[in-house]
Amino acid sequence: MAADRDRFSTATRIRALGEQAAARVYRAQNRRLRRPVRRSRLTGRAALLGLVICALIVALAYPLREYVSQRSEIGDERRKAQDAEERVEELRDEKARWQDPAFVEQQARRHLHYVRPGETGYILPAPPGAQEDGEAERLRNRSAPANRPWYDNLWDGIDKADRAAPVP
Repeated sequence: MAADRDRFSTATRIRALGEQAAARVYRAQNRRLRRPVRRSRLTGRAALLGLVICALIVALAYPLREYVSQRSEIGDERRKAQDAEERVEELRDEKARWQDPAFVEQQARRHLHYVRPGETGYILPAPPGAQEDGEAERLRNRSAPANRPWYDNLWDGIDKADRAAPVP
């Protein structure tokens, strides 16, 4: 009977081990079923929301760029209008000066070398090495080409154009 008890006890032990293993498997399955299924963070709603946001960005990019460029153009045009108003004021002041006969006489004497009846006008040459004013130089350059043949004036003009051209 001792041998039966040992066999019985071994069979009982094996049965107990089987039951324990079955219980573990059952518990593991229950845990897996109770635990929520792990899904990816990107859901369909999130993907749709991202697509809508991208579409809005693309749709608004061009109008926003146009808005910014038009605002800068408006600023430029306002500056131009302000400059034009300042120029109009300057021209009005100049027109008012030209309405004054004393100013007109002064300008005629200075630029056109007019003299009053009974006065004697003198034009003095500039001393050598002195800085000439633009008016005297312009008058000299204007009268100088008349003393030469036309083809010399043409070649001088071509030479001056070559010298004035910037070197790339």
